[in-house]
Amino acid sequence: MSDPASNPHPYRHQRYIIERNTVVRIRKSLTGAAVAALALTTLAACGGDDGGSSGEDGGPESADIRVWFNGTDTPQEARDWLKETFEEENPGSTLTIEQQEWDGLVEKLTTALSSESETPDVVEIGNTQAPTFTSAGAFTDLTDQLDDLGGDDLLPGFVEGATVDGKTYAVPYYAGSKYIFYRKDLLQKAGLEVPTTMEEFVDTAIALKEANPKPANFSGFWFPGQDWRNGATFIWDAGGDLATEDGGQWEPALSSAESVAGLETAQRLFMEASGAPKDGNEADPWTPFCAGEVGMMSTPGWVKGLIEDPETGCPDTFAKQMGVFALPGSDGEPAPVLLGGSDIAIAAKSPNQDLAQKAVALMLSDEYQTILAEAGLTPAKDSLASLLGDDEYAAATIEAASNAKLTPAAPGWANVEGSRVLEDLFSAIAQGGDVAELAAEADEQMSGQLNG
Repeated sequence: MSDPASNPHPYRHQRYIIERNTVVRIRKSLTGAAVAALALTTLAACGGDDGGSSGEDGGPESADIRVWFNGTDTPQEARDWLKETFEEENPGSTLTIEQQEWDGLVEKLTTALSSESETPDVVEIGNTQAPTFTSAGAFTDLTDQLDDLGGDDLLPGFVEGATVDGKTYAVPYYAGSKYIFYRKDLLQKAGLEVPTTMEEFVDTAIALKEANPKPANFSGFWFPGQDWRNGATFIWDAGGDLATEDGGQWEPALSSAESVAGLETAQRLFMEASGAPKDGNEADPWTPFCAGEVGMMSTPGWVKGLIEDPETGCPDTFAKQMGVFALPGSDGEPAPVLLGGSDIAIAAKSPNQDLAQKAVALMLSDEYQTILAEAGLTPAKDSLASLLGDDEYAAATIEAASNAKLTPAAPGWANVEGSRVLEDLFSAIAQGGDVAELAAEADEQMSGQLNG
């Protein structure tokens, strides 16, 4: 997702990656299969072919625009700039940012977007959550605004992923793939070097934990039990998959010999290298890192900004010892990691369509996207890629993205995520369960979900 100094046009490589994979499908956490289905049925009246505007003039000239951001991905500097600039350019109007959490977002959006009185005007949404709502008419058609918002300069895979029947209902906000953050001082103290293969990585993670018996919950590699998004890497690296397609039908693949081998690698890391909760999720990894409880962790690049924040980040001694590298695969090339990112959409029920479009335009402006890029987020525009810099973080980003993978393009994948079958599987593996038996049980559950 980023740019090494050796590539004069680094983002062209990222663009190729996304186009090669056709449609970027970043699966962020859903709350239940029933929620996804509910979104498709109850939101159908939320918008229509007219783009969802609440009047021929696009709404009042002034209003309070509500923007939903999720988690802490969007830096405070960007939030402040958006609010101040919007209110300066639209006298009489205000912009209120409301932070939501990824966990439970679909259910909350389902409720909010179906009510004109409660709906936010602009929402951030995970890339693979977007189709659930666009197909139900919950978002405004932005096709006519695409050229003004960036046109061909926008990440093509993200645009395609939010396009239904030739109409685009969401635009890219940022992209990102994960790489390894580590403590240089701890590797040096333990006599270890940066690993160059998957086997070396596993051995290094275990050795780091053994070399740091205190605190008791120290992680050579921070790997909480529910973290299937990082766990998928080990399946893919071993030649397995989450699901495969045959003749238009999707079948689960977790119980294949290759997938089981990858899950066994994950189990070894859970049990021998990680001190993270066996039933915990992957939220806020910088917190244990800054507490001195982590030697290595796999996180998106924007975590760098949080770690280095002078007020809320790590102690200087930790931040100055931080290094990064792309997780190596078994063949020595970058391991296949999950490619991530977010979209921005306008609620079809918003009574403030014109003002909402102005807010979205500001979020895709060069000034705003520059702030995101400087915080480690891959910008939504091809032309701004060089803003990521040419340091080791940029190099790790492009390496990680070079072999990034997507979740299966199965029509019922939202059902899989919504049922939390993967969280349950990995948590049970982390607690020492029989890998082959657990994988077979997960496959049985997924078999009735993948095809919608």
